[in-house]
Amino acid sequence: MAVSDLYRDYRLSWFGSEGEAGDVVLASRVRLARNFARLPFPNRADHQQLAEAQNRAASVFSRIEEMAGQAFDAVQIDALTQMEREVLAEKQLVSRSLIQNPAYRSAYISSDRKCSVLVNEDDHLRIHAMASGLDLRTPLEAAFRVDDAVEEKLDVAFDEKMGYLTSCPTNLGTGLRATVLLHLPGLVYTRNMNNIINISQQLGLSVRGLYGEGSETVGNIFAVSNQLTLGFTEQAIIENLMNAATQIIDNERRARKALAMTSKERLEDAIWRSYGVLKYARSLGESEVLELISKVRLGLDLGFLHEATAERFSELLFASRPSYLKNLAGNDNLSQTEIDRKRAAVVRQILSGGAQTQENSP
Repeated sequence: MAVSDLYRDYRLSWFGSEGEAGDVVLASRVRLARNFARLPFPNRADHQQLAEAQNRAASVFSRIEEMAGQAFDAVQIDALTQMEREVLAEKQLVSRSLIQNPAYRSAYISSDRKCSVLVNEDDHLRIHAMASGLDLRTPLEAAFRVDDAVEEKLDVAFDEKMGYLTSCPTNLGTGLRATVLLHLPGLVYTRNMNNIINISQQLGLSVRGLYGEGSETVGNIFAVSNQLTLGFTEQAIIENLMNAATQIIDNERRARKALAMTSKERLEDAIWRSYGVLKYARSLGESEVLELISKVRLGLDLGFLHEATAERFSELLFASRPSYLKNLAGNDNLSQTEIDRKRAAVVRQILSGGAQTQENSP
């Protein structure tokens, strides 16, 4: 896949409906935090030390590609425009934290976009791996391969009692943060989501919005992650989250079934109205479009709607983001009105089966 597709393609192979429990689980993600020995954490490092961390990461770049079995694009964050940085963050190929201070920050992004290695974010290395559906083991194995490539050549900060040393105390130990992204309209509409959040916290899990801590929950999409890593093995963390996710999936399916039985006509009307707005609207707001997309995806999963495919759901999520739209238009100064009109045009074209490029964009 070409480097330019990092910013222009709205399709991500790890985000969609094809994996296990794909009617509820949009994606699974694993992140490993690692730091180089004898270097201060990025938030304590000066420019020379940050440059040294970048050089160490670059020295094992070819080995990472070899272990991963595919090519990676090397991206210097400070060489990108602000718009390009935002697009990568919207697509979750890099983090918001990485692009806030772009100097001496870089990323290695795999050609299939399922793995990315962030350099000098909160830690020297943040290894991200993703898979579609409920599948944490595949990305964990992919992240371990990258980690092995690093530790084969370089010393990382590790303590026999504390495990991997990280900038945030909650990541001490394995340095593992596992996340499952779920679409939970049934639990939201039946007002059972708060119960799920409370139970998850009791199990040592956090429930956040699509873009993690501090992000707004829109489109009925929730990210469920482990909170602690110290004192647990990677396998125990994964199993705990998988078990919790399975319970949430079961509850969501029951909630959808209850909605379909008790409020079928009202729900079906809301779904078709949402589809009509998406297909014909000339202006769509950011939060508005996510809520509409959520209802349409629910309609597809319940069999109330056959006018689109579930894959369109994930495509629309990323293609409707503001920075993606600005980049598509080649204009970082679009007004909010222009963005909303551009968003509606892109949504209409995707629903009609058209592909978006800068050359033929509306």
